[in-house]
Amino acid sequence: MAIRPDAVVTAAGLEAPAAPDAAGAEWRRLGRLRWGLAGGVLFLVIVLSALFAPVISPHDPLIVDIRHRMVPPSWMDGGTREHILGTDQIGRDLLSRVIWGGRVSLLVGVSAVLLSATIGVLFGLAAGYFSGRVDWSIMTLINVMLTFPFVLLALAVIAVLGPSVPNMITVLGVTGWPVYARIIRAETLALREREFVVAARALGMSHARIIFRQILPNLVSPIVVVATLQIAQVIILESFLSFLGLGVQPPTPEWGKMVSDGRSYLMEAPHVSLFPGLAIFVAVMGFNCLGDGLRDALDPRMAKSI
Repeated sequence: MAIRPDAVVTAAGLEAPAAPDAAGAEWRRLGRLRWGLAGGVLFLVIVLSALFAPVISPHDPLIVDIRHRMVPPSWMDGGTREHILGTDQIGRDLLSRVIWGGRVSLLVGVSAVLLSATIGVLFGLAAGYFSGRVDWSIMTLINVMLTFPFVLLALAVIAVLGPSVPNMITVLGVTGWPVYARIIRAETLALREREFVVAARALGMSHARIIFRQILPNLVSPIVVVATLQIAQVIILESFLSFLGLGVQPPTPEWGKMVSDGRSYLMEAPHVSLFPGLAIFVAVMGFNCLGDGLRDALDPRMAKSI
């Protein structure tokens, strides 16, 4: 019986297919991570657009031109190349406002996530490492936080402090930390029984050094993945608050506020709300895909299944 050169002969003398080569396995891995790569590309486009908004935006987003109000996009009848996406209800260029609006959404999203991640990681580490009364107290606080409806809490805080970007970051950051705390607590409970932590205790290391030098570095992967996914959620919440008038105030361009301003003109000029809404969709989709890709790449259990 002729045996193919790329086959492996088993103990029973039967011909078995050879194991796939490393290049093929790598291509399949990239195929599984293609959505993560696409999310990374969208993330870079959004970040670069926000950073270089003064350079790439064709017009000043605050200039009002009543003579050219609600001009349709350039590819529609009545549109002009001067305003590719058209203008809003008071003649401001929509493309420029969409580009500049990404700055606010990214600023609020990243700042709120950093604040909530810092609080949540510290609480999660304390609850998982010390357990006992500390764990019970922190978990009780988390349960209390989760019982408050976010919208009512945001309305109450912003009604007292006033609508502004710093206040919105504070509200979103303070209300978002329980997600991190619960995940980090579960991971810390498993890590504190590992050999390297037990050895660190036997060597007389302090609790702070064990937590921040031994345990925390092993939690970077879940923190990064959760933070990436949370940025998308924060952008939605920030746009929702601005839609209600509780976020960024006019004339600063912001996607949620732009959607709200255009809802009165949906029948005659739907593009006023359409393009800011698409910007929110693309940004959220990009961050979600990037978070899923990072989870697949950083989680060893997921990597084995790829």
